[in-house]
Amino acid sequence: QVQLVESGGDLVQPGGSLRLSCVASGSISTIYTMGWYRQIPGDERELVGTMINDGTTHYAEFAKGRFTVSSDFEKKTSYLQMNNLRLEDSAVYQCNIKYSSGGPIMNYWGQGTQVTVSS
Repeated sequence: QVQLVESGGDLVQPGGSLRLSCVASGSISTIYTMGWYRQIPGDERELVGTMINDGTTHYAEFAKGRFTVSSDFEKKTSYLQMNNLRLEDSAVYQCNIKYSSGGPIMNYWGQGTQVTVSS
């Protein structure tokens, strides 16, 4: 059994900052990627940013320069630092990991944490 627990979502004013956290636990031997996605009601889920366990990061265009993903693969923890938030960043943000428990690589999603940007 694997668990992903996200936290840090909140109501914030435009231009503000938030830091989301994600902690993985359970039957995990290796995490290959830890990343963040978001979904606005009525839209498809989209990539925010992700980190591979070699330190390589990938970001969506809207996230570049404003959002930073950092992950500690030993501690199975990932953070999403979001700065200069905009109204259109309001969404449910979900943590994702690709991992192995000694067998095939699996994909797992957290429940999500709500970020609301509003004045």
